[in-house]
Amino acid sequence: MSILPTFQNIAQAAERIKPFVHRTPVLRSSWFDRQTGGEVFFKCENFQKVGAFKFRGACNAILKLPKEDGDKGIITHSSGNHAQAVALASKLCGYKATIVMPENAPKVKVAAVRGYGAEIVFCKSTIDAREETAQKIIDKTGATFIHPYNHPDVIAGQGTAVVELFDEVPDLDIILAPVGGGGLISGTAIAARHISTGIKVFGAEPEWADDAFRSFHSGKIEPVLRTDTAADGLRTSLGTLTFEAIQKFVDDIITVPESSIIRDMRHVWERMKIIIEPSCSVPVSVIMDRNIDLSGKKAGIILTGGNVDFDHLPW
Repeated sequence: MSILPTFQNIAQAAERIKPFVHRTPVLRSSWFDRQTGGEVFFKCENFQKVGAFKFRGACNAILKLPKEDGDKGIITHSSGNHAQAVALASKLCGYKATIVMPENAPKVKVAAVRGYGAEIVFCKSTIDAREETAQKIIDKTGATFIHPYNHPDVIAGQGTAVVELFDEVPDLDIILAPVGGGGLISGTAIAARHISTGIKVFGAEPEWADDAFRSFHSGKIEPVLRTDTAADGLRTSLGTLTFEAIQKFVDDIITVPESSIIRDMRHVWERMKIIIEPSCSVPVSVIMDRNIDLSGKKAGIILTGGNVDFDHLPW
């Protein structure tokens, strides 16, 4: 049975993936500081390989595989960023990757997956369809499945971004990350709690994809009820491991409306001159909507990715 990674697993992952990942910058914006009354430190995983933090987890999981397993092929299901991450990490290790993608996945992410040399199999835009399609391929080929988030090695890899953030800003009071399947918030919370016992850890979620919020408050995994949020990376439901991590290590899950998500995506583009995708702006909206009091505090935000379909910008 899979168990949650420890901070030691995250520290080991950081060393394992170090030769392959970018150490991404931590950026500031005086405008966001003024708007929130605090000091905001943006960990820019939009500058990571494949344009998203997901490369950390996929790289760690695939590097840990025995070669005989990798040689049978790698498979995953993903709406985009994890797909690209698995495709590139597999390529770097010399393994064939097959990616099951929902039919409504952003074209920019589909093109990127193909660019990394992976085979794509499309399916309907439901969790069940993704899992069923992937399982059929596994049964046929014996490929190794790398879950997008409910995997201890993936969670450990995602937590390495926070280790880097604390190296640069050791006295954070608050840390925020978006929640989709929960891999990032799980790794973030495990690492942050170990490094700074007094820190507050918040997950951020769209109101239109609030399954983690409902799960956090009900004490059981709640289903996704709709998948039309602009934050396409946050449309998935929690896994057993990530739900456990959220229950143990996260202080709260906070939801924000679509209007705030789109507004603050644009604010980051205009004020910081960097490209982020809608999922990134969800934790930004938490502080911009004043759902957390940042007065006199230091907050870290993981900007998760920058893969945007320029033909369909949300504004």
